[in-house]
Amino acid sequence: MSDAPEPPSQHYTPYVPEPAVELGPPLQHLPLSAPLRWLRLGWADLRRAPGIGTFFGTCFALMGLAVLAVFRHAPIYTLVLCAGFLLLGPLLCLGLYQVSLRLERQERPSIEDSLGAWLANVRQIAIFGFMLLILEMLWGRAALVVFAVSFDGMPDFAGSLRQLLNPHNLGFIVAYLAVAAVFAGLIFAISVIAMPLLLDRDTDAVTAALASLKLCLTQPLVMLFWGLLVTVLIVGAMLPYFVGLVVVGPWLGHASWHAYRAAMGPPGAC
Repeated sequence: MSDAPEPPSQHYTPYVPEPAVELGPPLQHLPLSAPLRWLRLGWADLRRAPGIGTFFGTCFALMGLAVLAVFRHAPIYTLVLCAGFLLLGPLLCLGLYQVSLRLERQERPSIEDSLGAWLANVRQIAIFGFMLLILEMLWGRAALVVFAVSFDGMPDFAGSLRQLLNPHNLGFIVAYLAVAAVFAGLIFAISVIAMPLLLDRDTDAVTAALASLKLCLTQPLVMLFWGLLVTVLIVGAMLPYFVGLVVVGPWLGHASWHAYRAAMGPPGAC
């Protein structure tokens, strides 16, 4: 037998992958029926603070009437302003989120407190608002391009929606709605719970936007259902000269708070 020493045994350390880092704060699983519950809770908040809701709803309606007045003289800018209506909605609803937060804490809401809601996290709210403004400018530029390629010169609709919706303008309508869908979908995805998150927690604008995006990407059916409900209610409220926004505007604002609370969990949840 050979007296040669045996080679040392080799020991292999099994590879253990590092745990994946979760992007943004953890989210709750939402049933498909959740948006209906948010609407019920939002309606309950509106009934508990009707005066403040009426104030914000009246502001929404007056903004809509102002857009309608501009349409009679410059329809192209009206389309851009309508885009801003959707983009600035999360900012305008901050006061309503504050009311729902006070009611959740069994505190008495006030109009002064709701108007100063943005002071809770002013820097990050301002950064997020700037992000929305940039997207609004891009949306406006896209609308101008659609006008430029759809018509030979600036069209004259003479303040009539019927002329704007004339079948001869079908190509323009389809193109504009397609562009609007892209921007509206992007805005919805990054802001659906971002503003309530910035109001409720000490976080930054990027984290809030990523949390919203993560919610839409991981639970698309629920959020598509929610987006469809919001769209139908807003369009219906705008038809009778924007009068419906007096009720629908604050109702959806309160419901959006409950959407955020359902997605992020109860206060103190990580």
